[in-house]
Amino acid sequence: MHHLARDPFAFHDRLEKYGQIVEYRIGNLNFCSVYHPKYAKQILITDSDDYTKFFADQFGGQDISPSGIIFTEGEQWRRQRQTLQPMFTRDRISEYTSIMVEYAQNLIREWDDGAVISLREEMSYLTLRIISKSMFDLEISERDNVIGRTTDALNERSDPRNLSSYLPRWVPTPTNLRFNRTASELQEKVDRIIEERTTSSERPNDFLDHLLSAAGTDGEGLSHEEIRDHLITFFIAGDDTTSLALTYTWLLLSQHPEKREKLDEEHEAVLGGDSPTLTDLQELEYTTAVAKEAMRLYPPAPQLYREAVDPVEIGGYQFPAGTVASIPVHKIQTDRRFFADPDTFEPERWTDEFETELPDCAYIPFGAGPRACLGKRFAMIELKIIISIIAQHVDFELLSDPDPEVRASLTLRPNEEITMRVRK
Repeated sequence: MHHLARDPFAFHDRLEKYGQIVEYRIGNLNFCSVYHPKYAKQILITDSDDYTKFFADQFGGQDISPSGIIFTEGEQWRRQRQTLQPMFTRDRISEYTSIMVEYAQNLIREWDDGAVISLREEMSYLTLRIISKSMFDLEISERDNVIGRTTDALNERSDPRNLSSYLPRWVPTPTNLRFNRTASELQEKVDRIIEERTTSSERPNDFLDHLLSAAGTDGEGLSHEEIRDHLITFFIAGDDTTSLALTYTWLLLSQHPEKREKLDEEHEAVLGGDSPTLTDLQELEYTTAVAKEAMRLYPPAPQLYREAVDPVEIGGYQFPAGTVASIPVHKIQTDRRFFADPDTFEPERWTDEFETELPDCAYIPFGAGPRACLGKRFAMIELKIIISIIAQHVDFELLSDPDPEVRASLTLRPNEEITMRVRK
């Protein structure tokens, strides 16, 4: 545990030297890390029924939304997935694109030429406003808000270098106290949102309305706890992961002017200064490649975990029930067996031929299998819209460390502020 807590990345570098499947223990838990896509595929797809998601319940867990779709299992999860899936079809997401465009344009107008900004804070503010308006018809007007504070506290508590990540929530460490306080504030806020909607005569055709009117396969509606926890889940997931992907995209582009120039050329050819439509996005191939490559080098979720419900076999090795399978996404996505010059920012690698030849689960920024991210399509459309709009109006001058230290907590976050000067 000492090596993992000190440096999770070095920990996996060290483990991989022992082979592609490595077993170890942390406290009373048996772990198994895999370093090849075929084993990741076996765990996430082929044998997915043999595993549940793992949230360190033995260490106190991260149960901020226990009835949300990320945390549920079995029949409850299947019922929830069936209920939520219609909200993430391409046709349904097309209804949100105008909000993505409008809010990206509004943010650009808020920036003065020459202004110095905290990039992650600005991208988080943007993505949170988009998810709040499109999903819940809710306006977020402040950068410092309870959703952002809760996300920060959740990541702090999930950081393996933090002692609190190994302790129950009731232990009164400063980290736990912050997490419990902000989690309670967020739950209260979401409860008020639900109450206001249910007592209002206006019912926008949005995600919240769908939840309130949804009926499961057994004919019963979702419980209040499920609705509340779904809202919390999508507030946090819809903000944190996408804003980080955007943050690292601009960080990389600011250091590779030749890539930025190629991106600008595509936007001029396809958009000509206009905002993108859903049809335009299909032609923005290089923009798509830039987003994919940024998430390859900086996967928003750097680690995936699954817990074996019964004894399992992986690569010819037997593991007992309760073993936690660890899939270090950041290692697999920078494996030189599958990615030439793996540490280089090279959007050009993302050709149809390359993707066809890439092994399953060699690239999994959204996970894979039945528990893959439900909002993947939403996120990719949002990324391409925001990148194309901002890039057509703004250049960023990097003022901070070009290679910031990152921490692998719940998401892959920079340890320090990434600051940029806005040039219009």
